[in-house]
Amino acid sequence: MVRTVPITQTRNIGIMAHIDAGKTTTTERILYYTGVSRTMGEVHEGTAAMDWMEQEQERGISITAAATTCFWRDHRINIIDTPGHVDFTIEVERCLRVLDGAVAVFCAVAGVEAQSETVWRQADRYGVARIAFINKCDRLGADPARCVTQLRDRVGAHPVVVQIPMGLEDDFVGVVDLVRMRALEWAGDVTGAAFEEGDIPAEFLAEAKAARNTMIEALSELDDTILSLYVNGAEVSAERVRAALRAATIAGKAVPVLLGAAFKNKGVQPLLDAVVDYLPSPAEMPAVVGRGPNGEQVVRRPAEDEPFSALAFKIMNDSVNGHLTYFRVYSGCVESGAAVYNSTRSKREKIGRLMRMHANRREEVKEVSCGNIAAALGLRATATGDTICDGQAPLMLDLMDFPAPAMSVAIEPKTQVQQEKLTTSLQRLALEDPSFGVSTDADTGQTLISGMGELHLEILVDRLVREFRVDATVGKPQVAYRETIGRRGESEVKFVQPIGGRGQYGHVRICVEPGATGKGVSFESRASAAAVPKEFVAAVERGARSVLSRGIVAGYPLGDVKVTLLDGSHHQIDSTEMAFQIATWQAVTEALQQAGPLLLEPIMSLDLVAPDEFAGAVIGNLASRRGRVLGMESRGSVQAITAEVPLATMFGYSTEIRSLTQGRATFTLQFLRYAPVPTQVSESIMNRIRGT
Repeated sequence: MVRTVPITQTRNIGIMAHIDAGKTTTTERILYYTGVSRTMGEVHEGTAAMDWMEQEQERGISITAAATTCFWRDHRINIIDTPGHVDFTIEVERCLRVLDGAVAVFCAVAGVEAQSETVWRQADRYGVARIAFINKCDRLGADPARCVTQLRDRVGAHPVVVQIPMGLEDDFVGVVDLVRMRALEWAGDVTGAAFEEGDIPAEFLAEAKAARNTMIEALSELDDTILSLYVNGAEVSAERVRAALRAATIAGKAVPVLLGAAFKNKGVQPLLDAVVDYLPSPAEMPAVVGRGPNGEQVVRRPAEDEPFSALAFKIMNDSVNGHLTYFRVYSGCVESGAAVYNSTRSKREKIGRLMRMHANRREEVKEVSCGNIAAALGLRATATGDTICDGQAPLMLDLMDFPAPAMSVAIEPKTQVQQEKLTTSLQRLALEDPSFGVSTDADTGQTLISGMGELHLEILVDRLVREFRVDATVGKPQVAYRETIGRRGESEVKFVQPIGGRGQYGHVRICVEPGATGKGVSFESRASAAAVPKEFVAAVERGARSVLSRGIVAGYPLGDVKVTLLDGSHHQIDSTEMAFQIATWQAVTEALQQAGPLLLEPIMSLDLVAPDEFAGAVIGNLASRRGRVLGMESRGSVQAITAEVPLATMFGYSTEIRSLTQGRATFTLQFLRYAPVPTQVSESIMNRIRGT
């Protein structure tokens, strides 16, 4: 039976972190203690409920965001467990777009790692309130205090420590709750379901008093009532602390910090209490703002008496019903079988069935109310980022931005019979994953699939074989190069030629120059209407963009280029759009040759952790890959190395680094920027393309 819970007692949260910080393990304990699961799933055993895909169970990592719902202290908590690997960071991005709060999990040994910083910035972008959970306090080398310092220094957070550990590493038995000044100890019950609450042991009392004073000082800067009590030396009650900390957390001015060891079943229940106490309900979130049919601003309050509006944030393939559409309701409510309007695509849709998801298990519901997250069957035209709403009161919410793929491979079916099946399967995967691209090479006719990295493409190909039963051959990974220009170039072309029995006339003077970084191609016309009439300016722009879609260095798309139509002329009778387009093709090509064309390659940010004795070998290997070491930090017996390295040199790196370090190194790669390819390397790339 579906439990009815007021919107004020609902929490929409994500679990986010760097890979292997313990996100999924923490989520599994949450499900066990809230009664959703009868047993605790383990990631390393492939039994975690939230890692339901075969690929996740085999690799021991989260690949897709999994949603579930649990109840704690009469509150409904909608949870999304997100991946930690950088290749699947798009999953984190689209989930944070619809969440109100998040639990950021950190390893007490490794601290704030690379992907932790990435997901933290993503949460900043969407204004998501956060709690920090420092996990693995039982591990050798655990140092929660260092992790708190890194939170402040690396991501600019304002951590407020509300727990201190009772022991660390093998001696970690529990925490001191600084809000209530009580000791919580997990002993005896191996499941961690039962724990003892009592007075603070004498050996931790002085530290606890000092830590509580630090906590009150931090809150006094954010809350006038606590400031007054603190200045006057009065006792600050637990209720007052919780109220101040809740307000500061929701406002993004503070991050409560809790401790635990999820794998050892310690510290998870207080984390659930903190989710209820400090993270916002949908009713406490600002009203969403969208655009109406005429571009006017439309505001929707998070209330059930408002017209229905929701954002589709994830599509999941369903072998029987086509696909499931995950959505977050921002206002109003929707019933099973209801007709809705997709304002992004201007199409009417009908919801077949509504589901509350528990990873890959489903619980059918009749209605989804304001503030909740659910999935729908039957939305055929809806894609990730689309707005669905009441057709009588339409609005469109802000679209979601997705990064461009950085790597491609050629793929073809082993038999002609499989061709149609491959095409259909790729279309379904592209609908499900916005960071996955499918294209056709104009020269070879090959089908190319593009993704965020080697692992991303490997998983997608594996899914093609297992889920879609497509037998395909995959080529070697190819880097998604780009082209640009280094200076200004200008050309003037007058195209005069009879075509099809009539004259053709088009005359343009074009300049190309470097544009703003990351802004792609921009076009501007400075020609007067007398010289180039308005109807021909559009043809000029089409011609320019056509040339820039395939560069003149090696045929890769050009980016960060500004094209300006300076002047031109037209003939009253003979000028046509085709003539202006041809003139533009020639002029832009000539201008690009003058503008110092450059080949660009993706540069990746590498964060690597390796034992001290292997640091020299690792750095030497990076140098051989054109890598540039930016810094090293000692973390006990390991070295944390940050570097920049071209993606083109990193294929097969995971195998080689395991061999170099006896399997003891870990690393993450993340796209950083595009940079010019060195001349010698550029020549070899062009020779390879030409087949010489």
